[in-house]
Amino acid sequence: MIRIAPSLLACDFARIAEEVRRVEEAGADWLHLDVMDGHFVPNLTIGPPVVEKIAAVARVPLDVHVMITDPLAFAPRFLDAGAQVYTFHVEAPCDARAVIEQVKGRGRRAGMALNPDTPAAALKPFAADLDLILVMSVFPGFGGQRFIAGVLAKVREIRYDWGFRGDVQIDGGIDPDTIGACAAAGANVFVAGSAVFGAPDIKARIAEMRRRAQASASPSD
Repeated sequence: MIRIAPSLLACDFARIAEEVRRVEEAGADWLHLDVMDGHFVPNLTIGPPVVEKIAAVARVPLDVHVMITDPLAFAPRFLDAGAQVYTFHVEAPCDARAVIEQVKGRGRRAGMALNPDTPAAALKPFAADLDLILVMSVFPGFGGQRFIAGVLAKVREIRYDWGFRGDVQIDGGIDPDTIGACAAAGANVFVAGSAVFGAPDIKARIAEMRRRAQASASPSD
């Protein structure tokens, strides 16, 4: 199933409840929340209290992507705050299986992410236990970066060589010009920040991106 997950990193945080409602009414399937700790990546964003406030007004699932050094310690707090999907990085120095078990034990969806320069093989030992794999198409830390087309080989490997049947998400530089190639490679969940929130007509932009992804996706995706 094709899903469009606008990244709230690109929204107006002074009006976040309105921005949530705006993208939901425009057709967002999930809301993507980027959590950065200033250590794992060189930027700081939001923590569990903000996620909790967003959860209080959201009507679609919260897709929480943690770019932090200790995803195991913070998993309970983000799950309590309302994360429906909890995605952490294979590059994080933690017990990955313990994170996955904790998330799934709470009845939530567990995801793992790969940076652009990390081979897919680093994540393969965990794939059977994952609900989602996130392939980063930019280096994490800041929005608005240029799409790295070379990561599509990893998307194809995960979807078609491994036969992964969960969600394959892609994040970074996703817009109407790049989404078709991502869908053709096997991605089905698309994170878009500035391409959505910077559009003059958000509803039309989400519809356009969904249409282009559906036109390029394999019938089995």
